[in-house]
Amino acid sequence: MAISSEERDFFIALGKRITSLRKERTITQTELAEQLGVSQQTVQAWEAGRRRIKVSSLPAVANIFSVSLEELFGATTESSLHESVPTPKWQQQIEAIANLPQEKQQIISEMLSAMIAQARN
Repeated sequence: MAISSEERDFFIALGKRITSLRKERTITQTELAEQLGVSQQTVQAWEAGRRRIKVSSLPAVANIFSVSLEELFGATTESSLHESVPTPKWQQQIEAIANLPQEKQQIISEMLSAMIAQARN
């Protein structure tokens, strides 16, 4: 399933944020990859926005950088925090999805993408 330009922009921005946080903490791509159990090439692809990061990896990435998911997503201003911070219910759902097998995460991701695209029309 192809991703929308908004989704692509989100993953590019997330990749830039991961790069920024990693460099601020003087962590190499290899070190980050080892901590996450992925290859250095995977981290490189995330940072370049060429590969989508799995939902299940997001809490671990935030934990490594000692930031909240909101901070990882770049929500730093007061107004953007109110606009983009998941509610406690959404946060619980994200965490529940992160604990599912990868195949089920992919199905949920595709369903959400389709529903979001439909809602925008």
